Amino acid sequence: MAIKRVAVFTSGGDAQGMNAAVRSVVRTALDRGLEVFAIYEGYRGLVDGSDRIREMSWDSVGGILQGGGTVIGTARCEEFRTREGRLVAANNLIKRGIEGLIIIGGDGSLTGANIFRQEWGELVAELVDRGEISADDAAAYPNLLIVGLVGSIDNDFFGTDMTIGTDSALHRITEAVDAIASTAASHQRTFVVKVMGRNCGYLAMMGALACGADWVLIPENPPDVENWQEVMAERLKTGREAGRRDSIVVLAEGARDRDGNYIGSSDVARALEERLGEEVRVTVLGHVQRGGRPSAFDRNLGTLLGYEAVNAIIEAKPEDEPVQVGFKGNRIVRLPLMECVEKTHAVANAVEAKDYEKAMSLRSSSFTEAFQTLRIMVRAIPHTPDPDQKHFRIGMLNAGAPAPGMNTASRAATRLGLDKGHIMLGIYNGFEGMAENEVEELNWMSMGGWASMGGSGLGTSRRIPKGKDLYAIARTIEVNQIDALLVIGGWNGYEAAYKLYTERPNFPAFDIPTICLPASINNNLPGSELSIGADTALNSIVSAVDKIKQSAVATRRCFVVEVMGHWCGYLALLGGLATGAERVYMHEEGVTLSDLQVDVENLSRGFRAGKRLGLMIRNEYANEIYTTGFMCALFEEEGRDLFDVRPAILGHQQQGGDPSPFDRIQATRLARLCLEFLIEECGKRSVRSAFIGLEEGKYKHHDMRDFQRMVDLAYQRPKEQWWLALRDVASLLAKPGPGGS
Repeated sequence: MAIKRVAVFTSGGDAQGMNAAVRSVVRTALDRGLEVFAIYEGYRGLVDGSDRIREMSWDSVGGILQGGGTVIGTARCEEFRTREGRLVAANNLIKRGIEGLIIIGGDGSLTGANIFRQEWGELVAELVDRGEISADDAAAYPNLLIVGLVGSIDNDFFGTDMTIGTDSALHRITEAVDAIASTAASHQRTFVVKVMGRNCGYLAMMGALACGADWVLIPENPPDVENWQEVMAERLKTGREAGRRDSIVVLAEGARDRDGNYIGSSDVARALEERLGEEVRVTVLGHVQRGGRPSAFDRNLGTLLGYEAVNAIIEAKPEDEPVQVGFKGNRIVRLPLMECVEKTHAVANAVEAKDYEKAMSLRSSSFTEAFQTLRIMVRAIPHTPDPDQKHFRIGMLNAGAPAPGMNTASRAATRLGLDKGHIMLGIYNGFEGMAENEVEELNWMSMGGWASMGGSGLGTSRRIPKGKDLYAIARTIEVNQIDALLVIGGWNGYEAAYKLYTERPNFPAFDIPTICLPASINNNLPGSELSIGADTALNSIVSAVDKIKQSAVATRRCFVVEVMGHWCGYLALLGGLATGAERVYMHEEGVTLSDLQVDVENLSRGFRAGKRLGLMIRNEYANEIYTTGFMCALFEEEGRDLFDVRPAILGHQQQGGDPSPFDRIQATRLARLCLEFLIEECGKRSVRSAFIGLEEGKYKHHDMRDFQRMVDLAYQRPKEQWWLALRDVASLLAKPGPGGS
């Protein structure tokens, strides 16, 4: 028998993005023909019942997408831990005919839900014996279906690459550490920054990697020497001598030494003050990491997980084990809930047992790789080169439009290359600068402070070499004895690298290993689902639209927001999903006059029913005739006295600003993989040319010869764009209602 009624609740610590998940669950369930309830105050509401279990309408979740915390509340409930409490909770659900629960919380919340599910049959039978429900009621509700979503800023749950709230927490950490670093550099001072993470060092490790910190302490991998205080102090001292003006130590709240003794921020500060002879300041970020508006990533993650959770509970059979809906390899997946809970507990148990090797092995491979990368990046100076090792001269340039994260990638590539004993050559101003021989040998401190800096410190240009440029570039390669080339850039960078590849028969100097690292806010590059800079641009769009929405609700107004992307609608669609736009116009779908007519009718109907805000997002090249100005004029004319219309062209602010944590981490990871590729190809005396990217959870190299085959050259985008599959989700959730988005 098909499920008819479901309920959603949030439990445990709040996490940014929970509201997006609640909104998505409610609207998807209603669209699927289900009745849906929200249980306020988590398990406390489940036990209390009454008005804490409320039926939801489409507009009940309007306007909550951008809110932090959870609008339906969360609270501890000791009663639910008892059988008597769970008996009351079961009675409350049966009274309202609720057959399934979608729980958004951490491992404790999801474990409690599974215990409830396992006991359900016994609880129902006891309620019949007590005369609180009838035998018919018991027969009507023989099972309880459970689907879990992980809401936890710690990112400590097994089976999912990211949990709801983690990305937003990283935003808070990077914003704080960036601010601290500037004042620390001004005074040449040391700061200790404590972040959350009782049994998981993800926030500390990734925060340190993203901010260019100088030392990090995490629970899973304590310092491997007893005198770690001396080693840490000596490392920071050496860094100062090498030219650093600031020293930042990041530690997780669960950090400990090899003997299992907890390391507090005051312990670290005291150890450094004694050994460095200077005052050390401590900043404990605390609950600020949980607070504030969710990032674009968390809004979209919560939305997609909520959508899939409803599908999972509709498709579930009574005999099925409960599932966790997670995020794996840039895709939404379903996993066995209790298997994930058990493996999550296994990490905490391994840390408690001081089996740190096992704790690290239970984390994902990307966690381990990031930790190894971080150990190199925090060095004050590189390792001494091995005299028996072959040392290569690796050139590096930025090409195409600037994208936030280019500097992060450049810094990471430089340090990782130098640490392996290779010579890193910075090529300024893209291929144009390469033609002018603007080449400089880089050292460890050449890019100090670049981890968090937007733009392109190396300089970039959109110029694609041709004619005499090719001769000049070949000469630059020969004069500087460049053995390999790393191109960090967007569409023009890829085209330029492909041009060098096709000109190899005419210019033997181009016969060197070359690789392109995807960096473009448009996210329009082949062989890569996510380009560096696109996440930062999305957050810029979300921030701007949030402000626009606040201003618009004071009047009856519709905004048409134009975003970048050229002929690629990624920013428009994902921006629309993250902001609750009711319509997204993309070049991939096209725009017709009949489309606009329908949109005008929907807007008019909504404003007549009481809505105060209309939000349309338009990709800049969606249609050359139906421009943003045209749409505004059309909507204004047809809206007449119902609403007015304003354009908002966001422009180059989408390219500016400091890179988001996601872009910094991704840039560092891709830089490492690119360096490994070039070094390996040089070692084999190969001249392979490639471009790299993340595809379905794996980093893949594509041969440069496949560039033209994989792209639509006329519209400068890949032939296959994974994110187009999200159109139906965006359309479903954005259906208009009087309460707004």
